[in-house]
Amino acid sequence: MKTVLVVAAHPDDEVLGIGGTAARHAAEGDFVYALILGEGQTSRGAHREDVDSAVVDALHKNTLESAKAIGFREVFFANFPDNRFDHVDLLEIVKAVEQIIAKLKPQIIYTHYSGDLNIDHQYTARAVLTAARPIGNYCVKEIYAFETLSSSEWNFDSSMQPAFSPNVFVDITDYYEKKEQAMNCYVSELCQFPHPRSLAGMDVLSKTRGMAAGMQRAEAFLLIRKTVF
Repeated sequence: MKTVLVVAAHPDDEVLGIGGTAARHAAEGDFVYALILGEGQTSRGAHREDVDSAVVDALHKNTLESAKAIGFREVFFANFPDNRFDHVDLLEIVKAVEQIIAKLKPQIIYTHYSGDLNIDHQYTARAVLTAARPIGNYCVKEIYAFETLSSSEWNFDSSMQPAFSPNVFVDITDYYEKKEQAMNCYVSELCQFPHPRSLAGMDVLSKTRGMAAGMQRAEAFLLIRKTVF
C-alpha cells in the first residue's frame, strides 16, 4: 500500500485531472488524499467579497460528496483566494503543501502541469516542487503532472512552457464511471459541450488518451521526478 496525495488548485481539478487514477489507487488499496489549495468560485465576482460564503461552502460540500465517489480518505482545504495565487506569497502556498506532506508522508504526488493557462495551476505546480524537494530523508519518490480540461489545452502562448505532452498513461477503463459520478457532484462547475469542462469533454479526452496507449480509456501524466533506491 502506498500513500498518494493529489494537490489541486481548485475544487473539481482533482476529478478532471486524476479522478480515474485516484479511484484506481483507492480500489487497489492505496491511501489516497486530496489537498485543494484554492477556495473556488470567488473569482467570479468583481471582488472576492462579492461572492457569498454560502456559495463556497456549497462548492466544498460538492467536493466532499465527489470524494466519496472516488475513494479519497480525506480532503484538505487551504482556502487561498480563487485565481489570485499570484497575490499570495509563494512561501505561504509552499508551507500549506509542506504541512500536508509532513502529516501524510506520501510516496506519490499528482499535481498540475506548470504550463497551464490558469495562474493558480502554475503556482500550485511550483509550490509542490518546492515543498517536495529531495532534502534529507524525504518521502516523496514520484511526482506526476496532470492535465486539466479548460486550462491545459487553452494555453496557446508559445513563450511559456510547451504544450502538455504526457509520457505516462494509466488505464481507467474500469474506473471511468466513478470519475463521471464524481464530476456530476460539481453542479456549479459543469458546463455544456463543446466547453471542455463538460461530461462530453471528459469522455472525449479519456478516449483520446486511451487511443494513444492502446486502451479504451486513460488518464495521461507527465513524469516530473522519480527516485529509485
